[in-house]
Amino acid sequence: MSLRQMEYFLAVVEESSFTRAADALHVTQPALSHQVKALERSVGGALLERLPRGVRLTPMGRAFLPHAQLAVRSARQAERAARAAAGVAGGELHIATVHALAVGLLPGIAARWRALHPGVSLVLREYGSTDALEEQLERGVADLAVGPEPAQWLGPLLRIGREELVIVVPFDDPLAGRGAVRLAELADRDWIRCAMEPLSDGVLVLDRACGAVGFTPRTVLRTEHTSTAVRMAAAGVGVVMAPAHMVRGAVGEDCVLLSLDPPWHRPLAVFSRVPLTGAAEAFAELFGARAPAVPASGARPD
Repeated sequence: MSLRQMEYFLAVVEESSFTRAADALHVTQPALSHQVKALERSVGGALLERLPRGVRLTPMGRAFLPHAQLAVRSARQAERAARAAAGVAGGELHIATVHALAVGLLPGIAARWRALHPGVSLVLREYGSTDALEEQLERGVADLAVGPEPAQWLGPLLRIGREELVIVVPFDDPLAGRGAVRLAELADRDWIRCAMEPLSDGVLVLDRACGAVGFTPRTVLRTEHTSTAVRMAAAGVGVVMAPAHMVRGAVGEDCVLLSLDPPWHRPLAVFSRVPLTGAAEAFAELFGARAPAVPASGARPD
């Protein structure tokens, strides 16, 4: 079994066709078929069912697929890491992050990166939740991840600052003229909820915090993306809790940000499966230099 055979197998799965996969790989179809059949012999059974029009995975193929994907991704990641450690200026750096950071902090950081390292392009992969971010990094989809600090991470991790979580209201809201609000004052409000809300011991932090001051948030809308939730809040649908940097990046001046009293902050981190070297290490240092810093005494949402 070889890495090339797995790459050929994945191409056939992605294209659902030997012909289209051969074209994408710039090889002949007989050569592609030969390599896939050799792979099937090595694993002891058919991975693909050949149909009159296309192919589909067999049960053995479905079991084999995620492991082949991880092997190919890991090999590519190993090559990028080796090139970076050898001082190669070109290539790509694959970064996994959550949507809120992608629209909040990362645009400015990416622009600075292009000025400092024009030979290294960035490939950004966005996820709607911290759970999805950690799961995909474990599967090898990126060289490193930036996001809220994981509760448990066995690989290298660098703490790089904290983000403030704020309440977003429209300009005509009765609270709009204030700088801060106590959570208990929002007991009678409609809430917009999104997938990026932090968890603590499997419970949404907002639910736990609201319960501690005597109410359950009345949810009127749920969304996957924090930027969508913020725009809904700016339009007056309800209030939402979101990172301050993301609100400014997604909506700008179309809404009012209220700090919580006491303030809420969430730690940010850069983390990876392997030690950071070369371009990955340089990006982590740049992110750390530009991540928002707050007093260590700031309250945490957990």
